[in-house]
Amino acid sequence: MQYGFVLDQRRCIGCHACTVACKSENEVPLGDFRTWVKYTEVGSFPAVRRHFAVLRCNQCTAAPCVTICPVTALDKRPDGIVDLDKDVCIGCKACMQACPYDALYLNEESGGAEKCHFCAHRVEQGLKPACEVVCPENAIISGDVHDPQSPLSLALAAAGEKPMVRRPEQGTRPNVFYLGAHAANLEPGTAREEDMYLWSDRRLPKPDLPAADAAALQRPDARVALDVDHKVHWGWKVSAYLVTKGLSAGAALWAPFVAWMPAATDLGRDWLPEAFALLFLAVTNVLLVADLKRPKLFLSILLRPNTRSWLVKGAWVLMAFGGLTTAIVGARLLGLTGIADGLRWTNLVAASLAAAYTAFLFAQCEGRDLWQHTRTLLPHLLVQALYLGGALLLPFAPDAKLAVAVAALALLHHGFGLLERHGRHTTHNAKMAAALLPTIPAWPGTKRSAFHLGMATTSLAGLLTMVLVTSGVGHPAALALCAVVGWAGLFLYEQAYVRAGQLPPLS
Repeated sequence: MQYGFVLDQRRCIGCHACTVACKSENEVPLGDFRTWVKYTEVGSFPAVRRHFAVLRCNQCTAAPCVTICPVTALDKRPDGIVDLDKDVCIGCKACMQACPYDALYLNEESGGAEKCHFCAHRVEQGLKPACEVVCPENAIISGDVHDPQSPLSLALAAAGEKPMVRRPEQGTRPNVFYLGAHAANLEPGTAREEDMYLWSDRRLPKPDLPAADAAALQRPDARVALDVDHKVHWGWKVSAYLVTKGLSAGAALWAPFVAWMPAATDLGRDWLPEAFALLFLAVTNVLLVADLKRPKLFLSILLRPNTRSWLVKGAWVLMAFGGLTTAIVGARLLGLTGIADGLRWTNLVAASLAAAYTAFLFAQCEGRDLWQHTRTLLPHLLVQALYLGGALLLPFAPDAKLAVAVAALALLHHGFGLLERHGRHTTHNAKMAAALLPTIPAWPGTKRSAFHLGMATTSLAGLLTMVLVTSGVGHPAALALCAVVGWAGLFLYEQAYVRAGQLPPLS
């Protein structure tokens, strides 16, 4: 059994009765929506027509929000409804990144995610969803997709046209079918965005595409006249987490090799790699918990884990990495130098996983196509970790080979960044996000690009570090300053990458 909807846009008059009924029935907060009506105007004056599209959760057969939720707050019921337990949700916002349809929102009062649940409380009593009851044109039809005699199946059979679904390329197998909808309404980002909507200001500014990319990616004959704005939910804490996690993993990745560097101090050779790894791992965990809207429930990730989620697998990786790193420190404190040095080589596996697992987490974010280039992102994360860790240890191990490696890794990071911007992207969403990478400001009120400034800063810091060390004037304070400047540049890059991936519209 699989409940679904037919939305007959041939009949829809854009009256918003479904939106109002949904908000009333489910006590949806002001400014949030579980279903809404999008207006797109297509054509050129005087031959312009306004098209409506009713948008909502698609009750996906392969629901990515269910897969990524770390605490099983989202569940695919036997009747096919994707339901959400608001009391279990920890407010990690991962489901909002995974949904290709922008169907989930964050209740700012409760801190939990919410969505259309097909009015499950009504369906269980044999009643129709509230939106279907109030529609004056019978444009909303619910039923069992698998039952050929259900009202939904009969409506599809009688339509005389192939129904459309939203974003089929994501492989979610949506169960909301559209009749008579215009393609510009169902393919987000293809119609031009305006500074204002038909009856109101936008809550959030439109994505500011460069002119050349706008001409290539958007139809000149279509514009969005009314839609619902959705927030960017992952911000600076996620960007900072990528940097601190890279620092932690990178320090451990270089640890076995520091022993071979004659310029390394005893402190830098024996203690600092693990000390830095544990310090920045602690900062990483603080950032992850602080980014939750319900941080008091963070232990739910371990107590009721969804083992398919890379948020859970990532937590296990970080725990294993932290445990092994602590064991190395313990062995050295007990005078077991040989065991400590041997464990460093074993820790290379845990540190590599800690650096790279985010690539698999981002791959589960079906709504953010820019993040799903795992073949590029995974090696990029390893390069970033090695750069960060190498720069961190250089003041205490001013080795020429390490300095050259740090410079090469900074340039390699620059190359990966350019590949994200100019490489081959197969979906409209990814192309739009890549075009938006250079438009993210380095800080509020500036026109400087976080993307370009960040990569340039990291590259220059890496090259300056190499020059200082190879010329024999690499004072620890100067090397530490270069490291901090490089880390700041990498943070700016992550700000652009994380934000740009969330800007293309999904509705």
